Amino acid sequence: MEKKNIDWSNLGFGYVDTDKRFVSNYKNGAWDEGALVSDPNVVINECAGVLQYAQTCFEGMKAYTTEDGHIVTFRPDLNAQRMEESCKRLEMPVYPQDKFVEAVIKTVEANAAYVPPYGTGATLYIRPYMFGSSAVIGVKPAQEYQFRVFTTPVGPYFKGGVKPLTIRVSDIDRAAPNGTGHIKAGLNYAMSLYNIVDAHNQGFDENMYLDAATKTYVEETGGANFIFVTKDGKVVTPKSGTILPSITRRSLLTVAKDYLGLEVEERRIHKDELKDFAECGLCGTAAVISPVGKIVDHGTEICLPSGMTEMGPVTKKLYDTLTGIQMGRLEAPKGWIHVIQ
Repeated sequence: MEKKNIDWSNLGFGYVDTDKRFVSNYKNGAWDEGALVSDPNVVINECAGVLQYAQTCFEGMKAYTTEDGHIVTFRPDLNAQRMEESCKRLEMPVYPQDKFVEAVIKTVEANAAYVPPYGTGATLYIRPYMFGSSAVIGVKPAQEYQFRVFTTPVGPYFKGGVKPLTIRVSDIDRAAPNGTGHIKAGLNYAMSLYNIVDAHNQGFDENMYLDAATKTYVEETGGANFIFVTKDGKVVTPKSGTILPSITRRSLLTVAKDYLGLEVEERRIHKDELKDFAECGLCGTAAVISPVGKIVDHGTEICLPSGMTEMGPVTKKLYDTLTGIQMGRLEAPKGWIHVIQ
C-alpha cells in the first residue's frame, strides 16, 4: 500500500481530512449497521440535542506503525468500555463494545495510507464520538443519535522535543462531586476552555485542578491525569471519583510495576505533599507523558527536583517503556496491542 504524500516528520498536532470515516445512526430504539462514508461534514437539525444541551461524548486513541511494519492500535477495548460508561451517564444509547472496536478497525483500514511510517514520530489519531442528533426543545434526552469515527495523522504533541511544563493550582473547579468528571463528556472540556486560555495568558502551560469539595486534594488537569514519583522511586497517582480513568495512566502503572519493578500506589494526594515529590507528569493519549518542572500555588513556587530541562529519570523510563510497547519494540501484555494490518 502506497502512503499519502505527506511530510510526516513535520506534521503538527491538528486535523487533516482523511478519505473515510465510519457513521452509524440510532433510530427507533436500534443502531443501524453503519458504513464508511467520504463526506467529513455532519448535517443535523438546528434543535439537535447536541447543540441545545451538549449531549455528546467522545474517545481519543491512536494507530501506530510498529517496528516490524504492522499497523496496530492500543487497547481499544478500554476505550469502548469507557465510552459505554459515558453514554450511560448521559442517557445515550450504548454503542456495543465489539461494534465499537470493529468500527475503529474499519476506519483505520480505510485510511491506512495516512498511518505515518515507523520512526517519523507521527501517528494516526482516532476520534470515536457520539451525539444526540434529533430535535429536542425540552430538557430531556434526544431520541436519535449518531456514532462516528474519524482519523487524522498527527505529529508529536511537542514539536522540538519534550520540555517540562509550568502549571498552576487552579481556583476554578473542573468537576463537582457526584458530577461528570469521571466520564469523557464534551461538556467537561467546554468548561475547561476559559481556564486554560487564562492559564496561557498568565504564562502557565496547564491548570492543576483540586477537588471541588475541599480544595485540598489533587485531581487532574483539563485533559490529562497526574502521575507522581516519590524521592524513593514509588509511582503514585491521585484517586478520586471525579477523575477521568485515563487508559494511558492505567497502562503506565502496569508498566511501572511489571516492567520496571517499581512500587505503585493510587490514593488521595493532598496538595501539601507536592513539595515532597521528585517527579511529576501529565499522562494521556496525545503526549503519553508530559513532564512537569514547576507547580505554582498562588505565588508559591514548587520546583520539582527533576528540573526544567528534561524528563525525570523514572518518568523517562515509563515513557520509553510504554512507547516501546506501542511501537512493537517491546513485548506487550496480552490484549494490549490490536493488530489491524
